[in-house]
Amino acid sequence: MAERLVFLTGHLARARLERLLAGLGETEFSWEIIDIGVKVAALMTEEIIKRRLKMPEGTDRVMVPGRYRGDLDRLAVHFNVPFVRGPDEIADLPAFLGRAGEPPDLSRHDMRIFAEIVDAPMLSIAGLLARARVLVEAGADVVDLGCLPETPFPLLGEAVRALKAEGISVSVDSANIEELKTGAEAGADYLLSLNEETLPLAFDHPAVPVLIPSVPGDLDSLGRAIEAAERAGIAFIADPVLDPIHFGFAASLGRFIEARRRWPGIELLMGTGNLTELTDADTSGITAVLAGLCSELGVRNVLTVHVSPHTVRTVEEHDLARRILYAARADGALPRDYHPGLLQIHDRKPYAASLEDIAALAADVRDANFRIVTAEDGIHIFNSKGHAVATDAFELFPGLGVEKDGAHAFYLGAELMKAEIAWRLGKRYAQDEPLAWGVAAPAPEADRTRLAEVGHTLKAKKEGR
Repeated sequence: MAERLVFLTGHLARARLERLLAGLGETEFSWEIIDIGVKVAALMTEEIIKRRLKMPEGTDRVMVPGRYRGDLDRLAVHFNVPFVRGPDEIADLPAFLGRAGEPPDLSRHDMRIFAEIVDAPMLSIAGLLARARVLVEAGADVVDLGCLPETPFPLLGEAVRALKAEGISVSVDSANIEELKTGAEAGADYLLSLNEETLPLAFDHPAVPVLIPSVPGDLDSLGRAIEAAERAGIAFIADPVLDPIHFGFAASLGRFIEARRRWPGIELLMGTGNLTELTDADTSGITAVLAGLCSELGVRNVLTVHVSPHTVRTVEEHDLARRILYAARADGALPRDYHPGLLQIHDRKPYAASLEDIAALAADVRDANFRIVTAEDGIHIFNSKGHAVATDAFELFPGLGVEKDGAHAFYLGAELMKAEIAWRLGKRYAQDEPLAWGVAAPAPEADRTRLAEVGHTLKAKKEGR
């Protein structure tokens, strides 16, 4: 029997919500809309809902707008029906609901993230621990201690033990066999990178070796290392090695495909840093494509690196990408509409309202407070006295009438410039909300049970400053 959803809304949004839900066509849930008797969702309160809502018989869940501020658990107890907070904007409901009426499950993944500290020999133990905690918080499963050529690392063993004492999985990455041995003896979980000649080190320690070709690009030598590890009965991960663009990138992609064909059941690792670090392009898109390749080939280990400042969020991007790709693969679907966190510069749906929606809202406004909205034709600002639209925020100022109100002028200037940035980039704009930059610049967590605090300009106005 189809699940029955009830959507609570206000006067202004009802018609639009009805059009959107009807446009979904056949779904795995049935739905009903209830206008709770307020103009906009932000005016809903727990008391109003308890007093006015007559729960339809057979309701399975109640969906409230994302901007509703109230305790959903108390409403659920009062009505004995689960309450769910939806997205802030009606335009985002289809992606939120999916076809089954549930938001996507991004709690699962099957990819292990190695996050390398490339300058580990230069740091103190306290510095290494601090860096490692940040990486783990960002989503890293293994902290990789990168050793540097011709650079002593006297604290290597101590560093491994200190990280392990905090419950952090550790790998040691070195071309020096003695450093790898030191790391293994200290309890490292993984050793990067061994080949057919240095593999015997792994026979004497429980650390899992990551195997690479002894000759760059030679899958046959990687195959000999794999065969030796299998004969010894030890766990291992193989890395065919991803090369930078113009230095063997296309051929290295072919090696990953061929490695999976030759060895369908083995664990593979891809070092994505050779693309994210060595390409002047926003890393979220590069990461999404490489994660998609890993998803198709069953590459369940990635090595990330952050050296260049433009890769500052690389671990967070890999963490989100692995979750999106896992969910899409499980659904047999394209990796779209699962999460916007990798859409950092542009949004797939930059405008929350159509021109018709904006015109209807502007016609219904009866007060002097300015509303700011973006649409295909530019920035709209309106109140009861008028409605203007422009593509340059400065063009709007002469008609606002706030020359003698410094606080209001400052507020409107900041909001209009934010709206112009959003419009020019094709990003979503919402008045009084920060622009969303995905995992590139995470917004602070908002308490959805409380109204936002009064802003600085309104405080100043009330205090007469």
